[in-house]
Amino acid sequence: MIDIKFLRENPEVVKQNIKNKFQEHKLAYVDEVIELDKEKRKTQQEADDLRAGKNKLSKQIGALMGQGKKEEAEEVKKQVAANAQRLAQLEAAEKDLDAKIMERMMSIPNIIDPSVPIGKDDSCNVEIEKFGEPVVPDFEVPYHTEIMERFNGIDLESAGKVAGNGFYYLMGDIARLHSAVISYARDFMIDRGFTYCVPPFMIRSNVVTGVMSFEEMDAMMYKIEGEDLYLIGTSEHSMIGKFIDTINEEEKLPYTLTSYSPCFRKEKGAHGIEERGVYRIHQFEKQEMIVVCKPEESKIWYDKLWQNTVDLFRSLDIPVRTLECCSGDLADLKVKSCDVEAWSPRQKKYFEVGSCSNLGDAQARRLKIRVKEANGKKYFAHTLNNTVVAPPRMLIAFLENNLNADGSISIPEALRPYMGGKERIE
Repeated sequence: MIDIKFLRENPEVVKQNIKNKFQEHKLAYVDEVIELDKEKRKTQQEADDLRAGKNKLSKQIGALMGQGKKEEAEEVKKQVAANAQRLAQLEAAEKDLDAKIMERMMSIPNIIDPSVPIGKDDSCNVEIEKFGEPVVPDFEVPYHTEIMERFNGIDLESAGKVAGNGFYYLMGDIARLHSAVISYARDFMIDRGFTYCVPPFMIRSNVVTGVMSFEEMDAMMYKIEGEDLYLIGTSEHSMIGKFIDTINEEEKLPYTLTSYSPCFRKEKGAHGIEERGVYRIHQFEKQEMIVVCKPEESKIWYDKLWQNTVDLFRSLDIPVRTLECCSGDLADLKVKSCDVEAWSPRQKKYFEVGSCSNLGDAQARRLKIRVKEANGKKYFAHTLNNTVVAPPRMLIAFLENNLNADGSISIPEALRPYMGGKERIE
């Protein structure tokens, strides 16, 4: 959510940003907010004047009563009663206007960084850099579920009976590999100075609307029936929520946290043939990283975060590339975002395995995450998040890139301590 003062003073900038995100239906929101804001400030001024005059009238009543001027005092009392009634009306109007302004402001997209390429959808995303040499082996690489089935490592049929489509049982060495990747990612981030955290896996609605747009919320979140609780779609939600309504000492920043959690997502929409198996599912586990920092440091942290993911994948012999997300592919709260994509030898192309985002002060403004300078001045923090690793998709990349001609899977040296010293899965 952008600063209403910025919108008030720069309406054309906000409108151009909406156009850059190809959301022309939201252009009218800017003018609506400006008019509602004018009405609110006018209402607020009248209410403030009435509040300020209340003490003056009370003193006047006392003085008139002291002088024995009861009739005049009664007239002033009538004025006080009328003012009180009017004030109640104004306060109700203020509350209503606040709600209308907030609803519109939460739908207006954040101002994107000038470096973001302008494009309508993910087909306009721009490759930044490749890391590692993509290899296509001289033998056929099966679909990832076929590889897993060779090791009796996945049971989709039973999961379908138990929970429906979009769920799975992982078994044996494949399940162990899944857990090993999570444990390795945890230690990898701890070694980079991040504090490890296991957060709540459910959050309240005020946290949900604080960390994401309404469109994302509808597409992703599972609501707990009869409770003001939602299952998290990523631990970023509860990790950023940890700082809700806080004033943080500037000298303690940045906060750098890495978190483990299961994730739950509706995953609405049509799924292509390449999104079967464990690619797009309703439940998975993930290691995440978040940063709460000073505004002038968020660009530096953005580059550090995506580099962490690249380094982790390269340590497991998986070629990756980074892809700059264009304006139309950015969620409304994001200032800038890039995807990390892993190489698929089977598809002979890259596919998304993680996403890094700088959200500026949008989440902090919604959740009231403030920073206090030494002089007492307060401002909103910047927040960032990035996927360390989400094993279901990581498993696809891992199995394809470490598959041998004889059907065995090589275990990179970095992962062997988490696999009981195994060098291969036979």
